Amino acid sequence: MRVRRLFDLLDHYEQSYKPKDDVLAGKVNGEWVKYDLKTVREMVNNISYGLLALGVRKGDKIGTISPNRPEWNIIDMAILQIGAVHVPIYPTISETDYRYILEHSEVLYVFISGWDLYRKIKHIVPDIPNIKGIYTFKHFDDVPHLEELIEFGKSKTDELLLEESRATVYPEDVASIIYTSGTTGKPKGVMLSHKNIMSNVLNLYHIFPVDENCKVVSYLPLCHVFERTNIYILLYLGVSIYYAENMGTIAANIQEVKPHVLTTVPRLLEKVYDKIMAKGRDLSPVAKTLFFNAVSLGNKFEYDIKNPIFLAQRKIYDKLIYSKWREALGGNMRAVVSGGAALQPRLARVFNAAGIPVVEGYGMTETAPVISCNTFEKGNRKIGTVGPPVKNVQIKISETGEILVKGDNVMVGYFKEPEMTKVTVVDGWMHTGDVGIVDEDGMLKITGRVKEIFKTSMGKYISPALIENKFKESAFIDQIMVVGENQKFAAALVVPDFEYLQGWCKQKSCPFTGNKDIISHAEIINRFKEEINHYNKFFGDTEKIKKFELLDHEWTIESGEITANLKLKREFISQKYSDQISKMFS
Repeated sequence: MRVRRLFDLLDHYEQSYKPKDDVLAGKVNGEWVKYDLKTVREMVNNISYGLLALGVRKGDKIGTISPNRPEWNIIDMAILQIGAVHVPIYPTISETDYRYILEHSEVLYVFISGWDLYRKIKHIVPDIPNIKGIYTFKHFDDVPHLEELIEFGKSKTDELLLEESRATVYPEDVASIIYTSGTTGKPKGVMLSHKNIMSNVLNLYHIFPVDENCKVVSYLPLCHVFERTNIYILLYLGVSIYYAENMGTIAANIQEVKPHVLTTVPRLLEKVYDKIMAKGRDLSPVAKTLFFNAVSLGNKFEYDIKNPIFLAQRKIYDKLIYSKWREALGGNMRAVVSGGAALQPRLARVFNAAGIPVVEGYGMTETAPVISCNTFEKGNRKIGTVGPPVKNVQIKISETGEILVKGDNVMVGYFKEPEMTKVTVVDGWMHTGDVGIVDEDGMLKITGRVKEIFKTSMGKYISPALIENKFKESAFIDQIMVVGENQKFAAALVVPDFEYLQGWCKQKSCPFTGNKDIISHAEIINRFKEEINHYNKFFGDTEKIKKFELLDHEWTIESGEITANLKLKREFISQKYSDQISKMFS
């Protein structure tokens, strides 16, 4: 059948794949709770009946605030098939952002996972007249439970009204308003149609080397369009979807499920890599030599490499070293798709050499989201790039170097912001705000952000993201932000990888008395100077980091330095650490 609207995916699933009990799965009290398609469809329809009986109609807005769980997808389909608009909201944002989004989006009803999130908004809700009710996935107090809406829907079953509602939903209709977390200013509501998102699904599903017998462990937030579209693709392919309990249980959940697919951001791959390296450093001398020889060989990996010496060595290390790395990811991994931020080339090389196929893509919320992507096909992949444009998506580079995009994936516009929409989408071309080039092989390479590129007082332009991504290859550096606008040179705020640093201190018999104390030790500062000097060699003189300040804590969503999709809030960081920045330039 032809899938034109997002909720058509359930019909497609039923017609295309054999029945199974784990279409969706989530953990409850330590046990996997699985949902077959029949159960999913019954819940979807009963929620739709309930919403229709409450007066919800086409174009009305329904919000969700929840971590990943099967109910999220079920509610999503229930909203979409009656023509309502799903407004997914990050569970980790500030009270100010909650208030703004709940008011600005005009949501009528909100679904919340439990008490922890309800307490964040319960005192806000009475001040927002458009909200008519809240439903929760967990029982507490007197807040209505999702089961109550389902039972209400059963008592108000109206198949004719539901079919009429489905029939009036067109591919061009807005399916969702997704508020970008934003690195500055208020969140923007990106309106995406069924057609926007389905164009990505239909133009990308072929890159996933999976079938209906495969499984995925999902941990990235569904309220972000990257994971949401990936899940739609996997539903289209009949893949079973298991939701990780939380960030802390991903490793355990992967061992339980043994998935064939993982969609991720570079941050997780960096953490996995660091843990693998830490284990390697604890091996016996002979085993350690073998281990790091395997790592060194991995750093030489290229797609479709034909060098016989490399291939022979890789075969040896595969049995001795790489196979153990694959077991750490469940042993069945066929594809790891990375997006959301730049992937360090060394990670792509080492993981691919180890038989863990990693490809990198690029996109943004406004393009639903994928613009370009490396694939598993020869000629359509290249390390250090984000691959060729997605099928049916056009890319061109403006005179100023900005990446422009045209295609069915380009958003309807910003909700209640027609002027902002006109500036961002001109003659059908989406202005991404990213700077890049298309190389001789037709591969897109991102070189920075238009707004992030700054000029030193010497008149030299610097793209901080390029520098930061290279410096993060250091085992000592966890996070880094380059600064120096209107200054004579570039400098950096550096968050050490304290887990690695602690191990290094142990080897060097240097007492680790805590993050705050250790970063002031002369020996540690000198070691970081060595590291900075090493990575400076990869850049021109005006791009070199001349000074740096070590910070004693990780940047997190909660502390405000990074967005919900793990991007640096540069303006916030600059203000928060203004004293340290001033010190470097004084």
